[in-house]
Amino acid sequence: MPVPTTLEDLLRGCRRSALHLEMRDGYMRDDPLFTAWQAGHRDDPATPASWWRPWHQLIAETTGRGVDVRRARIVSEPVSEYIRFEYEITYSNVASGEQVRWLPRRRATDLALPGNDFWLIDGTIAMIHHFSGEGDFMDDEATTDPNVVKLCASAFDTVWERAVPHEDYRPG
Repeated sequence: MPVPTTLEDLLRGCRRSALHLEMRDGYMRDDPLFTAWQAGHRDDPATPASWWRPWHQLIAETTGRGVDVRRARIVSEPVSEYIRFEYEITYSNVASGEQVRWLPRRRATDLALPGNDFWLIDGTIAMIHHFSGEGDFMDDEATTDPNVVKLCASAFDTVWERAVPHEDYRPG
């Protein structure tokens, strides 16, 4: 059976867990949400209609099926402007059902980490994200290679154990 080729399809078919590891200090800096935030726009967490997007709905549906959706972010401190933006909007990830943790990069020095961000779906499929040096999204690559899956699972578990839950993390 072929592996679904989009993250959305993988999440729709996910049954147990969807784990996401982010390791960059900036992504898609021309993202309209980021540029609006830079210009001073802030969504009101108390008004979901102002910030709820199709991504949040997909995660809510996924967690609503009992899937454990977790996101861990390894970040440099002091944090970049982009990471500060991500931190400030993470309430929307949490509201949609994700668990989020933050690991200061200084605490990750002794970890064996993959070279790219990834999602690990049900412990069997790794969706690898490729970005340019400037943080622009290039493409995704789905793999069931057992060595890649094992490395991603081990890395995520170790990061998750060390990371600080979102509600307790204060960006440095």
